[in-house]
Amino acid sequence: MHIDPRDPAFYANPYPAYDELRRAGPLVHWDELGLLCAARHEDVNALLRDRRFGRDVLHVATRAELGWPEPAPGLAPFHEFERHSLLELEPPRHTRLRAFVSNAFLPRRVEPLRPRIATLAHQLLDQLSGEREFDLLARYATPIPVLVIADFLGVPREMAPSLLAWSHDMVAIYQTRRDAEVERRTVAATVEFSAYVRGLIAERRRRPADDFLSQLLSAEDAQGERMSEDELVTTSILLLNAGHEATVHAIGNGTLALLAHVPDTAAAFRADPAGHCEEALRFDAPLHMFTRYALGDIEYAGHRFRKGERVGLLLGAANRDPARFPRPERFDATRSPNSHVSFGAGIHVCVGAPLARLELQVALEVLFERLPQLRITRAPRWRDTWHFHGLEALFVSG
Repeated sequence: MHIDPRDPAFYANPYPAYDELRRAGPLVHWDELGLLCAARHEDVNALLRDRRFGRDVLHVATRAELGWPEPAPGLAPFHEFERHSLLELEPPRHTRLRAFVSNAFLPRRVEPLRPRIATLAHQLLDQLSGEREFDLLARYATPIPVLVIADFLGVPREMAPSLLAWSHDMVAIYQTRRDAEVERRTVAATVEFSAYVRGLIAERRRRPADDFLSQLLSAEDAQGERMSEDELVTTSILLLNAGHEATVHAIGNGTLALLAHVPDTAAAFRADPAGHCEEALRFDAPLHMFTRYALGDIEYAGHRFRKGERVGLLLGAANRDPARFPRPERFDATRSPNSHVSFGAGIHVCVGAPLARLELQVALEVLFERLPQLRITRAPRWRDTWHFHGLEALFVSG
């Protein structure tokens, strides 16, 4: 199929195209992306959990065996960073690194952060007092996640603008609009961000604090070994990037969906905040695709995958599959169970999902408590970043 991911009509509303992809079959070749994609909930969910596919393949094959060229020398700093990324690794390294961070993000561990997140949300709305109109993305949805994850890790709040800039430049390399300038900015951000985190690590070694970075420095695995400095740097940056990028869009997309589809929004949300948040995550997910590599010559849905061949898993399409969600285009907070795949599934399910859910719920609770008459004042503007599906601006008035 031919679908231009840079088409403004598509990245503003990809769901009609997803309907076509699902109807076409369990695996469909998306020509512009150059890979087979799964769009049905059954297949996306199965492939996320299928251990014959992984986020990496170079632990079971060489580049020569796969016919891959050597990576571009100019991208070496970024590839060195990714070499230690929990997001890109397979067991046993993935298992080891995930064990260092997973306990900190259990629901019972993040719940005590609720009052701090609420206080931050109130402070941001206090700053907007008296303004007739404001951009919810810039003034509310963006600051909350970056400041929460910065506090969690122990990064000074005044670094938030730099964290945002570095993060945007680093994740841009995954976008369909990637070009030489995007790659240059990605490498520059990787170098600067890594240097900053190394300095922060050195400071925590001298003076440990009550933050997660200090905990990581002293944590040991089952064999009594600690994380290397490279692992610490990559893990810290990954948590900062992943800990706010998707959550910003979850808050923005969720607010838009609620205001557009839920009558008497504030009262409805107050009656069932958890149900509305889960449905918001399903209805307009902030991340629309992950890829997997075939770890061997294997078959799925009648297709023979060669080792190293990629498959695209369309999370946003799976969440609108009528075979799993009756009337998927309808916002329905009473769906139960609501088995969306917005946080993935399997061994790579999002480790920070409990924190993201908490931030989304508290941000929307405070927003509708303080501004029960909130309304959209201009047509929403969507970012040309289909993969990370989110708004560029959402102007509202309370």
